[in-house]
Amino acid sequence: MESINIPELIERLGSDEDAVRKMAVFKLQSNIGDPSFAEVFISDGGLTRLRYLTLHATGNTLAYSLTSFSRLLEVDKGWEYVNQELLERVVDLVVTHPLVNILRGAMSILVSIVSHPQSSPNKSPESDTFGFRALKPAIAARPQFLEMLVSRLSSADHALCANALQLINSLMREAITNDSEKEWIKFIKRLQDLGVVKAVYTLMQSTALQDLAHPLVEFQALSKALLRKWREIQVDLGKPDHRRALKSLHLASNPDRSSEPVENGNDDSKRRHNPDKWRRLGFESETPAWEFEDVGYLGMMDLTEYVKKNQDGFQKLLLEQSTKPMEQRCPIAKASLGVTEILYEHFEVNKSDLDDTKAYLALESRSGIEKIFKPLILQWSKLHIAGLQAFFRLWAATGAEVEDFIKVAELVRILLEAIVGGAARTKDVNEIEDEIADFEYERLRQLQMELLELTYEDTWGHHLRQVRDELSHEALQFVKEQRIRCLLRGAWFPHGFGGYKAEGGPVTKQDLKRSVPSSYRFVKLSHNRRFLHYADFDTQSDSEPGLDTLPEKIDLSMVSSVESNVSSHSDTDSTTSTLKTLPAPSASTKITIHGYNSSTTASSSDSASQSHKRNNSSKSTNAPARKEVVLLILYPQSHSLASEWLDGLLMLLNQQPITAETNTLISLASNYGLKIRLLNVRFDDQAFSGEEPELPSREGLDEDYYYDVFGGT
Repeated sequence: MESINIPELIERLGSDEDAVRKMAVFKLQSNIGDPSFAEVFISDGGLTRLRYLTLHATGNTLAYSLTSFSRLLEVDKGWEYVNQELLERVVDLVVTHPLVNILRGAMSILVSIVSHPQSSPNKSPESDTFGFRALKPAIAARPQFLEMLVSRLSSADHALCANALQLINSLMREAITNDSEKEWIKFIKRLQDLGVVKAVYTLMQSTALQDLAHPLVEFQALSKALLRKWREIQVDLGKPDHRRALKSLHLASNPDRSSEPVENGNDDSKRRHNPDKWRRLGFESETPAWEFEDVGYLGMMDLTEYVKKNQDGFQKLLLEQSTKPMEQRCPIAKASLGVTEILYEHFEVNKSDLDDTKAYLALESRSGIEKIFKPLILQWSKLHIAGLQAFFRLWAATGAEVEDFIKVAELVRILLEAIVGGAARTKDVNEIEDEIADFEYERLRQLQMELLELTYEDTWGHHLRQVRDELSHEALQFVKEQRIRCLLRGAWFPHGFGGYKAEGGPVTKQDLKRSVPSSYRFVKLSHNRRFLHYADFDTQSDSEPGLDTLPEKIDLSMVSSVESNVSSHSDTDSTTSTLKTLPAPSASTKITIHGYNSSTTASSSDSASQSHKRNNSSKSTNAPARKEVVLLILYPQSHSLASEWLDGLLMLLNQQPITAETNTLISLASNYGLKIRLLNVRFDDQAFSGEEPELPSREGLDEDYYYDVFGGT
């Protein structure tokens, strides 16, 4: 403030030359945000000249004047000069002026005026000068104001776009907070008809999110507040719009003509009462208003929107349900209200304003932005329709009855949590709708079981962790013994491929001939588990050779590593996929045993694929000067045999198994061991308390039953 002569600056603001005024107001805009500067500026009479420029200047002088005035309002000064003339001037600029720098300042002034009742600790007695009420006369005189304001959301200038959205937020907040129910509903509907939701949804999915983060978060919070407001409005058939909405449901259902008025002999018009008028639509009674108690008018809006957009499907569904017994009919209206409640809980609409405020703190990081923004909440109606149709589909697929309603609703909840909750910010709502429609029931059921297991884990995890660790160790030792016994039993392997090429390159006719084995090798582990015996045979005999017929042997203490190209994961989702036997012996699956043997030269030129390599640290450090050579190469004839021998050899070297089949066996043994342990838990144990559960009677049952141990696989 010391470097600027304020009286001289004010004098320049009143100069007859536009260039002088422009330079003065340019300097003013960068200093007036300082409250002490603003006080001196106002006390010296500068605000009168600034307001004059705001009302009458043009070009850059006008842009700098608007910016200066908006910054003055931001420090809560200059409100005495805000009147209807200024408001009309600013609104007129927003509607008619094309220059971005002028529009920015004009919208900033409007934002400050609309937000003033909430931001100012001392309300003025003339409260109609501020807030949405102050803008209503100017907006009424220029009906295109809101349309132009919404159109600015698609501007390429991010600052202008942010100012426009901030002004829309202020108008919405003021209307929701202070206007009557009829007025704010009318205003919100007008904004929605102008496409504000679609425009903001596009912004939330854009790459310019960082520049618009704060107004977008505020709009998202206002959307939640609006949903809460709709839910708080209870359905009241005394209100004309509520009564019309409920009547539209009945008319859209293509009701039976027998319910139409008929004339009696006394010329009195009477209506034949249909005892199932509302029950046929899925309500529980003939007085449906009370059934909206949990979801309020929001549930009514969702149901009427579904019927409006799917009237033919709605009528067809009602016709299909009418042919079924009462207990098998899907309650359409109740399902719609259930989906509304599921979405309400999923988006945490009941979160307090304090929680929404905390969201601003996470806007500094990119990862925080991705977590905070939920653009799909702006597509509420589409998500509700997709979720409701999924409810109908699951009801039919599961053969559900009325008593199963909660179970089907839980499946829909899991489905929406999985797809909507797991969707990326930039994922389009049309893709979400397709995924919801195409999601298979089997996958959904599997997901439900996984979530149930996680729930049990959360509840019992601290009790079962030690038991699970013990069982995992026992299962590992059990499978280790099983794999080693496979080695003790021995196995045949094709041998003598005649230099089959493992490297790349074109396959010739000669190579195909070489892929047929010319001999077989039988390999077997000695009883003391210290040596691997083997010998070559011309043919594969039916009986297994004994150790005395296997002259060649490998000392396992000399083995340094085992290499293989056996896959460490299953090729399919099936846990039994690794048990499939290959149709013919193959030279592509290879297990190579490396070690130190001074009497053996590296006679084999085959280089093993190093998909899996396990080094025995205790062996590899022995005699580092010795050369590591290939001791033995095995060509397993099946995935199962490859898993047995690869993991068996690794576990003999005190290393962990790596194949999917072995790890699956360990997991199965551990899980079934845990289930068997849990069978020993009695209800009367000290760990439990409460009333004893009712057990089903076995009266009339026999012993003719079986256990589906593997779940139908």
